[in-house]
Amino acid sequence: MAKKSTYQLKQLLPEEKPETGTKYIVRKPTKGLKVSDKLRQKKYDPVLKQHVWFVEKKMPPHSK
Repeated sequence: MAKKSTYQLKQLLPEEKPETGTKYIVRKPTKGLKVSDKLRQKKYDPVLKQHVWFVEKKMPPHSK
């Protein structure tokens, strides 16, 4: 029997200029203290050529 996953995939989009098209896919824990907090990380945006804040958004649904 497979072990249940303790992580959930989330996508990070730029906080100020989401039209750049840059996104990061990260794993967020499903248990513990950080579950209720939204992810916010400073990452590099190659379109803007600088570090910007990325915030958590929901992943789009799968198409079948």
